[in-house]
Amino acid sequence: MARTDKTAAVADIVEQFKGSTATVITEYRGLTVANLAELRRSLAGSATYSVAKNTLSKLAAAEAGVDGLEDLFVGPTAIAFIQGEPVDAAKAIKKFAKDHKALVIKGGYMDGHALSVAEVERIADLESREVLLAKMAGAMKANLSKAAGLFAAPASQMARLAAALQEKKPASEAPAAAPQAAETTEAPAEAAEAPADAAE
Repeated sequence: MARTDKTAAVADIVEQFKGSTATVITEYRGLTVANLAELRRSLAGSATYSVAKNTLSKLAAAEAGVDGLEDLFVGPTAIAFIQGEPVDAAKAIKKFAKDHKALVIKGGYMDGHALSVAEVERIADLESREVLLAKMAGAMKANLSKAAGLFAAPASQMARLAAALQEKKPASEAPAAAPQAAETTEAPAEAAEAPADAAE
């Protein structure tokens, strides 16, 4: 491969690394051209699957700031560059590897960290974003109905309490007025006693 071609190939892989949400490194030894086409179809819309030379992949990973994958670039290597939801692509690759033993998952990269085979498989075992959102929406709907019931009960209790306080308010004001009346009636009595003292 000419130097200019190598430079262009490395630049292309760098762009794919940078434009990916995650990558999965695989060995495809023993897969036929038809098998690879089938895998690419299963990844359509979520990832591109590219066969790449190890030396070029190492150079591109280093240039893209992708660390920890150097040991994975041995043997016939192909990289799944995931553009969308990592779970969907990981599921498709894991399922394909289960049906085609020649495909070997070697590791991956996501969120600035290298992934082991076990971590890639754990991602594949997660539920997709759509399923998680549907479950969350269902849980929120159930919790909202519970919350509405909880808010309704105290509101009715507060309404009853407010009504009871309104009924008690006139009754509590009446005794407060009575002492004032008593004081006014006592004043003439004291005034009446005053002349008697004066007479003495």
